Amino acid sequence: MAGDHLEVLTALDVAKTQLYHFKAIVIAGMGFFTDAYDLFCISLITKLLGRIYYYQEGSDRPGSLPPNVAAAVNGVAFCGTLSGQLFFGWLGDKMGRKRVYGMTLVIMVVCSIASGLSFGSSATGTMATLCFFRFWLGFGIGGDYPLSATIMSEYANKKTRGAFIAAVFSMQGFGILAGGIVAIVVSAAFNNVYHALPFAQDPRGSTVPQADYVWRIILMFGAVPAALTYYWRMKMPETARYTALVAKNAKLAAADMSKVLNVELVEEQEKVERITKKDNNSFGLFSKEFARRHGLHLLGTTSTWFLLDIAFYSQNLFQKDIFSAIGWIPKASTMSAIEEVYRIARAQTLIALCGTVPGYWFTVGLIDIIGRFTIQLMGFFFMTVFMLALAIPYNHWTHSHIGFVVMYGLTFFFANFGPNSTTFIVPAEIFPARLRSTCHGISAACGKAGAIIGSFGFLYAAQNQDSTKTDKGYPPGIGVRNSLFVLAVCNVLGFFFTFLVPESKGRSLEDLSGENEQVEQTDQERPPITFHM
Repeated sequence: MAGDHLEVLTALDVAKTQLYHFKAIVIAGMGFFTDAYDLFCISLITKLLGRIYYYQEGSDRPGSLPPNVAAAVNGVAFCGTLSGQLFFGWLGDKMGRKRVYGMTLVIMVVCSIASGLSFGSSATGTMATLCFFRFWLGFGIGGDYPLSATIMSEYANKKTRGAFIAAVFSMQGFGILAGGIVAIVVSAAFNNVYHALPFAQDPRGSTVPQADYVWRIILMFGAVPAALTYYWRMKMPETARYTALVAKNAKLAAADMSKVLNVELVEEQEKVERITKKDNNSFGLFSKEFARRHGLHLLGTTSTWFLLDIAFYSQNLFQKDIFSAIGWIPKASTMSAIEEVYRIARAQTLIALCGTVPGYWFTVGLIDIIGRFTIQLMGFFFMTVFMLALAIPYNHWTHSHIGFVVMYGLTFFFANFGPNSTTFIVPAEIFPARLRSTCHGISAACGKAGAIIGSFGFLYAAQNQDSTKTDKGYPPGIGVRNSLFVLAVCNVLGFFFTFLVPESKGRSLEDLSGENEQVEQTDQERPPITFHM
């Protein structure tokens, strides 16, 4: 497409990979590292919370969180994340990426520490305080999604942009891994000093008073990486695309990027004024013009992220079955409270190391070679295949644990080498600069709505149809096998909604969003939106 091209943006598009790219990946990635640590470390300590606060004297089994409390403790951060994605996504387009980026980090540091200091004179009071701070922690985490993706996309060159954004997102895998490692170290250290007998031998003594410090330390450690990156986040200049196309300050954009790229760039204020005054660069989010140009794009990014997260987060349902089947986690009654934390952390760390992290890095290595569209389509296809391979012969897998573990691991692998990465990347590339952070926030929030359904709707749905075989406190559901069929349908729908999302490999952000189109073009002359068929 012919049109106006700002020299500063062209310089970013064609810049060779250099040190500032890697600095941006580390700075933005450490935020995502912290996000993943904070969101996923809660699953390591929920059983410990049940033992400490909900043990009933004389019971023949360790204490466990009631279903409503478990749902609140695990889900409240997701609710906060959804809210934060919408709010900070919008704010990032209004106030600038850099300024809002610092706000989210401060919230994350403060609320990570506060979560570990949760107080109360009763179990209900402590859990309520924990949920309060976990909500606001999630709120800060939510802001990191649109801001990290948008900042990285606007800094990157067009040749390797996908790999850079994927590298930022891949830090989520290392955050999950770090959560497991911290839990292993803390629980092993406490278990060594305050060793206790298994629950079966000493029900009350199996949970030592010092166990209350274990979960608090694990939660508070999430503040460390966030605090360490605050200085560098504040030192990053605002992205040139925001400064030039949204703030309309060509002089500052050229000055900032001259320092970053180590080249002399010309100030083009007249061209900035001309570009930003075009009709195709002034429509709003709720306008007919946005709906015509990007409505199907937004439907594609929101629906695929929503459907992916239903399937992705529901996979956690089967971890307890796998861990127990292969002997990684013995029966709760054969362990003390702190030893149980150690065993759970070790098992989840191995899953992250073998399935989660490799999938992310396959995406980093191949996304700018085979493209976002192909990876997302392939991911949804193989997730469907492996879900059906688990569901159809489900009774067989209950007797063949190794096969179940392999299928489960491959489903995780193709989620990460697939739509779990691409749904994060594409919304940061295909929308106009003035709406980019907002649209990414909307897409991410729809994903988090899917995560809430996947984590908690299926927690109830997957319960045994026989009321005598359900987990304690839960009503009968449709069973694991039927739940797997439902998740396979979600993946099939995600496969077809992917056709609404355009391929963005190797193209300038301004070309993708239409910001470079000539204003003189009529509707008949303007190239139509194209989709993969």
